[in-house]
Order: sequence, then structure tokens, then C-alpha cells
Amino acid sequence: MLKQLPHRMKMNITLSIKKVFERYMASIGWDETNYNAATFMEQWRHYLYNEATWFAELDDAIKTNPQFHEQLAARINEIIDQLLNEPPTDEQIAEINRLTERLSIDDFPYGCKLEAKYHIERLQHELKKKKS
Repeated sequence: MLKQLPHRMKMNITLSIKKVFERYMASIGWDETNYNAATFMEQWRHYLYNEATWFAELDDAIKTNPQFHEQLAARINEIIDQLLNEPPTDEQIAEINRLTERLSIDDFPYGCKLEAKYHIERLQHELKKKKS
């Protein structure tokens, strides 16, 4: 059912999953010990019904079909797995090293590209605050 959707809609679904996951992980400071699947799914549902224009475009028969939601849940898991296994870029690693050195912060772990992005934004913000 999910596979039969137009390509544009499938791309929007993928982008939505990434956006909500990134937003959720930022809200918990990328602390995996604070990850709560139920809370993530609550945020996903909120996004789905209040922000996702692609969901509003879906036919009601698809929206209420349990098979669609099973496939969507599988897609969410697949995308999250991909995001968590995408290594940080060399540029991200260099930027984190530069920022931690400038801020005199001990090195800290980051496991994927998305988490590295979060830390770069956080450290850049911290550096701006320190300069002002």
C-alpha cells in the first residue's frame, strides 16, 4: 500500500520521519537513555495530524487502513535505523573537534551524522554565547 503511493509522497514521508526523529532526539539532547518510543510516536502522531501536508492529501480509506499504518511503522523503523547508522562526515568530525577545542570541552561521543549535526549546532550556539 505504501509502495503504491506517488514518488513525491513517499519522499515527503521519508523527510517527515527524519524531521520528527531529529526534532525528538534534539529534545532529549541525543541522550539515548532518555529515548522513549511511546513519546516519539506521540510526537509523530502530532506531526502527522498537524503539520504533514502529505497526510492531509491521503485518501481517508488509506488513512484508516491498518495495513497502511503497519507499513508506515516499518518504514519509520527503517529510516531511523538508516539515520542511526549513517556515519558522521569528515567535515562534521573536523568541525566538532574545532569547536570542542575552542570551547575547551572534553571530547564526547557521537555516533551518527544526525547526532553530529545536533552537536555542531549546539556547540556553535554555545560558542556564540561565550563570545557575547
